This record gives sequence, structure tokens and C-alpha cells, in this order.
Amino acid sequence: MNSAHVFSFAKNGDGFLLDGKPFQIRSGEMHPARIPVEYWRHRIRMAKAMGMNTIALYVMWNYHESSEGTFDFHTGNRDIEAFMRLCQSEEMWVLLRPGPYVCAEWDLGGIPSYLLRYPDIQLRTDSASDSRYMSAVARYIGELIPRVKPLMAIRGGPILMIQIENESGSYASNAAYLEEIRQFWIGGGIEGPFYTEDGLVQLEQNRTYVTDGAIALSNGNAAQIEAARKTFPEVPVMAGEVYPGWLTHWGDNALQGTTVDLSTTLDELMRKNLSFNLYVIHGGTSFGFDAGANVDAQTGEYQPDITSYDYSAPISEQGVATAKYMKYREIISAYLAAPLPEVPDAVATLATDSRVLVPRRFASIWDNLPSSLPAAQTVNPQPFEMYGQVSGFVVYRKRLEHYRGGVLDIGDVHDYASVFIGGEHVGGASRARMPRDRARSLNIVHRGPLALSSSGPNDAAILDILVEGMGRVNYGHAMIDRKGLVGPVTLRGESGVTQVLTGWEVFLLPMTASFIEDLRPICTDPDRAGLFFRAVLSLDKVGDVYLDMSQWTKGVVWVNGHNLGRYWNIGPQMRLYCPAPWLKPGENTITLFDLHQTEARPIDLASTLT
Repeated sequence: MNSAHVFSFAKNGDGFLLDGKPFQIRSGEMHPARIPVEYWRHRIRMAKAMGMNTIALYVMWNYHESSEGTFDFHTGNRDIEAFMRLCQSEEMWVLLRPGPYVCAEWDLGGIPSYLLRYPDIQLRTDSASDSRYMSAVARYIGELIPRVKPLMAIRGGPILMIQIENESGSYASNAAYLEEIRQFWIGGGIEGPFYTEDGLVQLEQNRTYVTDGAIALSNGNAAQIEAARKTFPEVPVMAGEVYPGWLTHWGDNALQGTTVDLSTTLDELMRKNLSFNLYVIHGGTSFGFDAGANVDAQTGEYQPDITSYDYSAPISEQGVATAKYMKYREIISAYLAAPLPEVPDAVATLATDSRVLVPRRFASIWDNLPSSLPAAQTVNPQPFEMYGQVSGFVVYRKRLEHYRGGVLDIGDVHDYASVFIGGEHVGGASRARMPRDRARSLNIVHRGPLALSSSGPNDAAILDILVEGMGRVNYGHAMIDRKGLVGPVTLRGESGVTQVLTGWEVFLLPMTASFIEDLRPICTDPDRAGLFFRAVLSLDKVGDVYLDMSQWTKGVVWVNGHNLGRYWNIGPQMRLYCPAPWLKPGENTITLFDLHQTEARPIDLASTLT
């Protein structure tokens, strides 16, 4: 497989050829950014043992360029070259899906948030419409080209095809945009093969395919491939995203969203020798702050995604072969001449028994605020992106002179705010829908003004608004989704006069690993919400484990400096996955930041997601 190979399209679009012979792509998708690097080989082998011969992967642009012009393709699970070489060493081919937009239930669909500092930015469009966006795209692809070129099949690598953008037809009809991206690759010496991905209806309506490229269909099956071939008779077509399940939002009823039985679909694809890609064969985890969000097309409701990306995939978040894995493996193997490899053993899990962690109060965010931004930047509160912050939290502080209560309107906050007057929590706002019992217990309103009271005339009071930015919208036309306070804040006093509040202090809290490591263990007011808690987990040997956060309210967990992601008691996810490589024999430090709780609660250890 290390020698040069020619991957091409059959005459009249009748499928794919490898070195001149018919070739069925049997692909399973997984994302290096969602899998600890130590588990890459295991997950690739799991896909191979289910009957796949190819791995499809998204490259999340913003995971590699979090600040403008600074790229990281080397550290940890960002080394996509190493991942693809690992695929090759396991005799697996690769479908490369580098975007620039990927969707993927990933923050802003993979597009870097620094572009949102331009008030009039347009995303996913050609240079004629927004040269700033396309200049950034050109820089990104320019970084990819020298890494990708040696890995193309024609040069002895594993990459069969490169996808141009993603589901462009669901966004617009802009052939010039797709062609401009294709020309970036060609200009760098990679002439294909290329393909596009779209739903059948969107493809037919917007004609979103590229010259000399193949077509992949989202939610594709044999019947849709046949329909697309009738519309595009000269173009090879594959089922580019065959869904075994679906994504999950905070507040949904079911943890694993929609579960689909693909038995009939897979059997027909195999019987007719049609190419396909399972999206996803293994989802992994949106660790840290990388989970995205959607906006309901009918209601406009903001719907942030949970941390787990299990997706009801055949290979679970933890890398376990599920019952559907074994069923699909049997279906696929029945059509193959050679026997499949044995299913790899599952990775070791921690013997949890009835182990419980009881954290202690460790520090207060209010005693760990960094220096405020310069006053010139804070006359009016601005979104995160205007301050160069990607994710995490921001404290907006305003001194209220002659404060006597009133009605505070913080506008369309993005996305979750806790409001304090004089250090006392007085309410907040959630952009995401919350169950009524949760909303009452947290004194959180779903948008709308917040009535503030005062015990009597005061000379002044300090207003603090602690805002959490959750996932940026990753799909559709609501993707210009800035975080923080995105509009003016007003206060209507007892006289009925409404004033726009200006002259703020702003404290940026990206909650990086270094910030957590440098926390000062100070808690001046232990009854004020916004506390860090800490526990030590002592281990003789390591294994995968889940931290059950169901007795906590809303926050983030770090284990030995690794951000496991968000938890939220509105569910449906209550457990956060901690992979064994992030643990060590001896003492392990667990730190959590909870937006509401001031008293420590237990954390149960579990061996599975549910």
C-alpha cells in the first residue's frame, strides 16, 4: 500500500477504480480531534474489523488555528499526518474532509472564531463577496497542502479523495465558491481526485458539485445513489454520510438521540457493490469547549450540543463494540471473500465498584479574576470575539451609582448568564430552553428582563454579569454567533427612566489549562456562587472512567489539566468520559467549576456512559 496507486472514476461515472480495477469504498468516519491520540490505532482497527477499508475524517480548521496565523498540526491529537499514516499502516485508505466548513456539531462548524471580530463578515462565500474570509481559507489550505500532498495515493499515501467544503447546497448556491476552493488545492499541486457532499434535494436544487469531482450524498442509500446518477449520469456517486444515530442537545429527552437500524441499508449497499461512508462509525467526545450548537429552523431556539459525541455509533464513545457493531460486521462480512480480522479487545476500564469522590471548596472565581481590560475597550460590553477570546467565560462588571433596584435587561445574551448585585446572586438568563423546574430552582429566566430589588437606598452597588459562551452555531444561516453580551445592557430604575449602562470592567476567563493550574486557593466568600472544587483520585492502575455529575448543577471538569467538557443537570448527559491516558498511577487532580453550587456534592465513578 506504500507504493503509488491511481484512484480514479469509472467510465460514465459507474463507480470508482483503484489501479484500474473496480473498488468499493467501505468507509467509517471518526475524528482525530475527538479521540485521544493513544486510542487512534485501536479505533482504526475497530473500523477495519467491522469490514471497513477506508477511514473518513474531518479536519477542524479552528482546532488547528485558534488564533489568527498560528497553526498547530503537531501536538497531541492535532497531528493529522500521523493519524493518516496510522491508517495506512493498518492498510486503510482515507477520505479527507478538510472543510473549510465541516459542520460536525463542532463549534462554528470548524471555522475560526477570530473571523467574527469583523461586524460585517460573511462566511462560506467566495472572494468577491468577502475577501477576508477567503484569504483566511487560502492560508489554511496553504498550511494543509504540504502535509497532504505526500499522503495522496498517487504519491504512495492513503488519501483517495479530498472533499471540497461540506454540504454547501444546504447553505447557498455558489459554484464560484466551490471552484475557488478547488483551485487553491490545484494551485498547490494537488489536482484531485475531489468530491462534494450534499443532501440529494439540495444537490439537485443548487447543483453544488465541482468539475471532474465525485458526489457524496448525506443520508444516502442505494435508492438515492440511483436517483443522483439519473440527474448526473457522468458523475460517480456514493453514500457519503449514512447515519447510525443522531446528535444530542442539552435538554433533549434521550441521551443518544435517534437510533437507526442500518441493517437493510448496508445489506443493499453491499449487494449492489455501492460505496458508502458511515457517519459516524465512532463519534468520540467533544472535549473542552468544542461542542457546537444548532438553531431550530421553526422556532429559532438555540440548541447547544452535549459533550458526548456517542451518536449511537457502532463503536461507542468509549471504543466498545456495540450490538449493532456485531450485526453490521456480520452483514458486511457475508459479501467479502476474505475473513475479517478479530474484533480488538475493548480498552481497560477503571474498577469503580462504589467509589465516590467528595471534592472540597478550592477557590473562587472572584478571587482569581485577571486584570481588567483597558477602559477604552469596555465603554460598551462587547462579545468575546472582539476581545480575542475563543471560549470559556467573561465577567462584565459595572458600578451602579445611587442604586435602588430596577429592571435589568441584558439583551440577547449568548449564552448563559449569572447576575450578581453586591456579590449576591439575583438571577440570570439562559439562551437555551430550560425545563421549568430547573429554571425556578436556579432563578434563571429564558431571556427577557430581570427584576432586581434593593433593600434600601444605596450609594453604589457592583453589578457582575458572569457569562458562559456555549457552542457556536455550526449549521445554517445563524452561524454568525458571537458569544457574551452581544448588545447594550439597560437598567430601568424606580422612576421609570431607562438608562444604557456604559463604562464597564471586563475580565476574560478562557479557562485554559494554565489558568486552572495557576488558580490561587482563595475563597473569600464561600457562599458566593462561582466556585472551584477539587478532589484527589488515588489509583494503583489506570483505566477509562466516567465521572457522574448528576448531583452538580452546571459547569466544567478538568482531570490533571485535561478539560473533559461541560456538564449540566438539565441532561440528558450526566456523565463525563475520562480516558485512561489522562490518568496516572498515584494521585490525580480533579478540578471542577460550578456556576451555582456553593456546597460540595459527591461525584460517583462509573464504567459506562449510561
